[in-house]
Amino acid sequence: MSRKKRDKIKSREITGLKFFDKLAPLLERLEEVGCERDRAGNRELHFDQYCMLILLYLFNPIVTSLRGIQQASELDKVQRKLGCPRASLGSLSEATTVFDAGRLKEIIAELGAQLKPLGRDPRLKDIDQTLTLVDGTLIAALPKLMQASWLKQTTGSGLVKWRLHTHFEVDRYVPVRMDVTPDGGGEHDERAVLERTIESDRLYVMDRGYAKFALFNRIVAAKSSYVCRLRDNSTYDVVEERPLTDSDRAAGVLSDQIVRLGQSGKAEARPDHLIRLVCVKCSPHTTRGKYGGGSSGVDSDGILRIATNLLDVPAEIIGLIFSWRWAIEIFFRFFKHILGCRHLLSHDENGIEIQTYCAIIACLLISLWTGRKPTLRTYEMICFYFCGLASEEELLRHIAKLQLQDESASKN
Repeated sequence: MSRKKRDKIKSREITGLKFFDKLAPLLERLEEVGCERDRAGNRELHFDQYCMLILLYLFNPIVTSLRGIQQASELDKVQRKLGCPRASLGSLSEATTVFDAGRLKEIIAELGAQLKPLGRDPRLKDIDQTLTLVDGTLIAALPKLMQASWLKQTTGSGLVKWRLHTHFEVDRYVPVRMDVTPDGGGEHDERAVLERTIESDRLYVMDRGYAKFALFNRIVAAKSSYVCRLRDNSTYDVVEERPLTDSDRAAGVLSDQIVRLGQSGKAEARPDHLIRLVCVKCSPHTTRGKYGGGSSGVDSDGILRIATNLLDVPAEIIGLIFSWRWAIEIFFRFFKHILGCRHLLSHDENGIEIQTYCAIIACLLISLWTGRKPTLRTYEMICFYFCGLASEEELLRHIAKLQLQDESASKN
């Protein structure tokens, strides 16, 4: 039975709020954000309180919408534990136009600094830079009726699409930043967004949509590195053929070369550094039509062409580094389907950023509470606790069991 057909959210359905006690001091710095024009002191819902309510939505499966958040805010238990007043739908909707999402970034950085690496693949022990996966995912929002009608006529779809440009650290298994932009080219293109957010001492792992000479140059200039898949039809000249080891061949490496990318004589920007191309065997894959029809194009010809500026790392390790891309795809599934971020509480950019940053905080909190990467089973147990189906002892027992499994795995 849907929530709309049930009674209002009841106090007994909201449990586990003691875990929010540790959040209040972290968020209290946000209390005065958005109050600059409120000289009369009339504002009742503050940014820190709004964030607490968003986190309640993310952790408690009983609360499934903005209206559910409004109902929860009427409960004495929620008001007492989260330190927030009853919030009207109007004040919750207005919040995204008043509060600055960017202020949550410093809190994300502080929580991230508390996380310890969860264990690195021993084969990557010689990689000194922070392994950072870069990719984007789309979230579609249903706009107001008139805008949806106009979009349907002009684009064929009544949905507004937003892209979340994500940087995901492998060692700590958490996203460290997400930039929200409308889906489109120009300044919103995934490569352009990455160019604006490059940091030093990182090893960026990217798929072929990021293959751009100017981007490669910017990464190297920032004293970082990259491992990036190239398109199957990429053109290049072989400068040097490097020998393969038995380990390389066993890992499916077909060739290891120093190459000159691009077509000779082209005036476009060219790489200003040596580029290594490692080709790895993979399963050919053909993209099917949207409704299960015929082939719509070849997605892979059976060879992964991986470009990198890492010249001294074994070819098999280059292939291993790129194979970690699966981790960000798993995270996107967790983020949208498990944390519930397929449903947007707001349809403006700042509001989506607030929800996105709160979701990152939720991921960081799960990792800090459990000492492990966020997983479906752990998230379910936390949700069971927050909606009263599991006791605090059962939750702590689950976490202790996870830690024992980690200790056993490290010994083996």
